Formats: sequence, structure tokens, C-alpha cells
Amino acid sequence: MKRWVSTLLVAWFAVLGRVQAEFFTSIGHMTDLIYAEKDLVQSLKEYILVEEAKLSKVKSWADKMEALTSKSAADPEGYLAHPVNAYKLVKRLNTDWPALEDLVLQDSAAGFIANLSVQRQFFPTEEDEMGAAKALMRLQDTYKLDPDTISKGQLPGTKYQAVLSVDDCFGMGRSAYNEGDYYHTVLWMEQVLKQLDAGEEGTTTKAQVLDYLSYAVFQLGDLHRALELTRRLLSLDPSHERAGGNLRYFEQLLEEEREKMLSNQTEAGLATQESIYERPVDYLPERDIYESLCRGEGVKLTPRRQKRLFCRYHHGNRTPQLLIAPFKEEDEWDSPHIVRYYDVMSDEEIERIKEIAKPKLARATVRDPKTGVLTVASYRVSKSSWLEEDDDPVVARVNRRMQHITGLTVKTAELLQVANYGMGGQYEPHFDFSRRPFDSGLKTEGNRLATFLNYMSDVEAGGATVFPDLGAAIWPKKGTAVFWYNLLRSGEGDYRTRHAACPVLVGCKWGQVVGNTLRDAQRTEEATRKNNCTSIVGPGWLPRGMDSGKGLQ
Repeated sequence: MKRWVSTLLVAWFAVLGRVQAEFFTSIGHMTDLIYAEKDLVQSLKEYILVEEAKLSKVKSWADKMEALTSKSAADPEGYLAHPVNAYKLVKRLNTDWPALEDLVLQDSAAGFIANLSVQRQFFPTEEDEMGAAKALMRLQDTYKLDPDTISKGQLPGTKYQAVLSVDDCFGMGRSAYNEGDYYHTVLWMEQVLKQLDAGEEGTTTKAQVLDYLSYAVFQLGDLHRALELTRRLLSLDPSHERAGGNLRYFEQLLEEEREKMLSNQTEAGLATQESIYERPVDYLPERDIYESLCRGEGVKLTPRRQKRLFCRYHHGNRTPQLLIAPFKEEDEWDSPHIVRYYDVMSDEEIERIKEIAKPKLARATVRDPKTGVLTVASYRVSKSSWLEEDDDPVVARVNRRMQHITGLTVKTAELLQVANYGMGGQYEPHFDFSRRPFDSGLKTEGNRLATFLNYMSDVEAGGATVFPDLGAAIWPKKGTAVFWYNLLRSGEGDYRTRHAACPVLVGCKWGQVVGNTLRDAQRTEEATRKNNCTSIVGPGWLPRGMDSGKGLQ
């Protein structure tokens, strides 16, 4: 067992040597936890086998001694009259029983505990658990899922059964409560009560749930229901000191309301509104539009616009490499022009890119609009790595392919960025071009002219790239790439290209982004002309049909 444990620790250290503290921001890194947990289960089973073997020996000894003592105790003098019995009694008490004591005191758990203790320092943290809970709540809001649906695991595209227990739901509610998010606290604590009322067992009690729930609804302004829930809590636990104090406080507030002579109609109105609470307004003005597009709703692909979208073979302005093997090009949007290219990367290239990117994955950052300093943010939940052409031949090959397709030189391209999204992974609406006056790189390197986005995985549900100002939604398709220009001919930013990566509901999303910067206005003119050139429609490629109405793909 010691050899197995040492092998396990070496392998686990090798994995964790490249992993940073956060796990929830990358499904790719979370897969390492699956193997770590599997190893722990194996270690635990080995401990159980050793413990069972020890208990088997103890039980065998106990059965043997029970039979012997029942016989000897029936006639002690007659039993000890035999000198061999007398000798064996002395020997047992002097030698055998102390040996049994040593066996019982053996610490069979030492190997398992040592293994667990070493690995625990690399386990997910409180931050990870909070991040994972927030991710579920983000999915709940974005895709309009009620807690019961999530608790039962009834999500589209799933192939594994997964449910939340009473205690899991209580953990969700408590996480929301600790963040001061009383809206989600109420939703999840009500789910706990629902499952408890249905007879599900757990360590969580109704009194615990009512304690959180009564205070949360009070914070949401529902005094009447807070009072009712507190009374229910005291009926279950009359000695609950905090509930007793809260009850007196709530009754005092209610009396003050009555003294202010609220009308009966108003009081009735308050009563009828209980348990119905509005989701708080947040910092993102286009939140509703953004989330509806993520659900496949509100896509503004009108019949008139659809007639302007085509499929064709693309030879990159007669690029020699593409004349023989042109790419399939599909219009996703007319203005600004957004196109998708098919079969841009093979499965082998995708797996190789993921393999070399995974050890370098680190939490994706954003630039603070006030200070210009790079920092992590809740509105960007993913991990990224940056790959250079020297890292592997496949990187240079992908860069050359991007150059052939777009007509843009890799000399002004940024490093190839690989992104892996975590639980509910997202990047809320943002621009790919810089609008910051303190960005010194704009003068020397230029602004980001265009974005070339490779999808390296299919996503079972969610994960669309949406453009709120356009009403456009583009769904991930493995091996395809989406391309658009971020700047106008003048070199100014095209504000219509504000876009977002929707939360991944089910699946593991890998993407690869190459941004190309602009050195001068002449380059914009040249690149735009190349992008606007037309190609003949090849055989088998008909005008594009509407496929964005599929919902969560």
C-alpha cells in the first residue's frame, strides 16, 4: 500500500504543480479533481480492507474466548485442576491479551490519512465552492430554470444523472445568504423545505431552513411573511433565542406600520405578494437582451436579412493555398459582416492544442477601466493560456491557416489565446477593441482590427456567442471558426460588435482566439476590401437557412 500511495502522490503533485488555486473557472482543470477523487476512493477501499481483516481477527479471537470462558467459568476449580489449562490461562493473560491489545491499537488509517492530508492542501477552497454555487445561480437566472429543475438535474443535453440532495440545496441557499444575495437565498431555502416536506431525509432540519428564510424575506421587505416564518420556527424550536428576539422586533415593526394607518387594501396587497420576489437589478444595462439571446430568444434574423446571407467556397482572395482546397464559408450576419468557416481545425489539431494549453491555463483577466490594471472579474469566468509558434508546430500551422483565410498577416497578430470555460463559464458583453485613453500599446501596436474565433468543442447547451446590439446569436460548432472586424474603415471602433460568451449550461467549452492589430488606416482599407470581395457559390452550397431558432444548442 505504501508503494501505491507514493506513486499516487508523485502523479498528483505532477498534476497540481501546474494548477492554480481556482478550479471552478475551468472545466479542463476540474477534470484533474475527478482522478484525484478516484485515487482517494481506492486509498479508502484499501484502508477498509485492512480494517476488515483486523476486525475479522478480533472477532475470531472473541468467539474463541467466549466459548472457552463459558466452559471455564462453569467450574473454575475443576478447569484449573488440569495443569495445562492453568498454564494456558496465565499465558493468555500475560501474552495473548496484550497481543490483542496491540492489534486493536494498530492505526490502519495512517496511510489513508497521510494520503488525504497531503492532497487536501490542493483541494478546492471555500472560494471554489462559492464560485460553483454562484455558477449554478447564474445558469438558473440566464436560462430561467427554477431550483426544482436544477435539483432534479433536468437539464438539456445531459447524459449523466445528477440530483441535489436536501443538504446540497441548503448549501446553495447558505452560499447565497453569505454573499448577501437574499433573492437566491429565498429560492433555494424554499426548495429545501419542498424536499423535506416530500419526505427526503438529510442532516438539515426545518428549523435551520426557517432561520435563514425568515431573515432573507425580511431583507426583501416582506415583513408579514418574515413574521409568519419566525412563528413557525419557534413552534419547532421554542428555545431559539435569536428567533424570539426577531419575533419581538418584527411584531414591533408591524405595529408601527399599523400606527401609520396603512390602508386595508395596501395590507392585503402586501399579503398577496408574499413569496414572489423580483430579481435585483444589476450593473449590466442590457442584461435582459443578453440573457434572452443566450436562450435563443429575440434573435433578429428577419426574412429580409436572411435573404442576404449565403454559403460559398472561400479561396482567400485567390490565395494559392486555398485555390486547391477552399474553405466553406457561411454568412452569420450581414452588417457588420460576421462569417463562419468550416473544417478549420482537425480533431487531432484540436486535441494537441488543448494538450499544450492546459498546463498554462490561468484565470482570465480583464483590465480595470479606472486603473488600467489587469484583474479577475465575476463577469469573466474562464481560464486562458497564450501559445507561441515555438511551443508546437501546430500553433504555427493554425496561424498560417488564419492568415490564408483572412488575408491578415500574422506579423500583427496577437499570440494565440486558448480559453476553457468553467462552471457556468461566461464573458459578459464587451468590446474586443480598446477604448482606453491610457492604453499606451495603441500607439505602437495599433488597435485590434479583427477577431478570429475557433470553436474547439461542441457544447450540449448554452455557450453561444451573442451580439446584444445586433440581436445575433452564434452557436459553437467544433472545428469551425467565426470571423469579424472590430474596426470601421476609419479605424474607429465598430460599437455594434459588442459581444458576449453566454454561460455554458451543459458541456465543456474550449475556444481559441486570434486578434489581429492594425498599424495604420491604409491596412484597414486593404483588409476591408479583402473582406468585402465576393466569391461564386459552389456546388452543394445553397443560401444559408435560419438555424438560430434551435434554442440552447
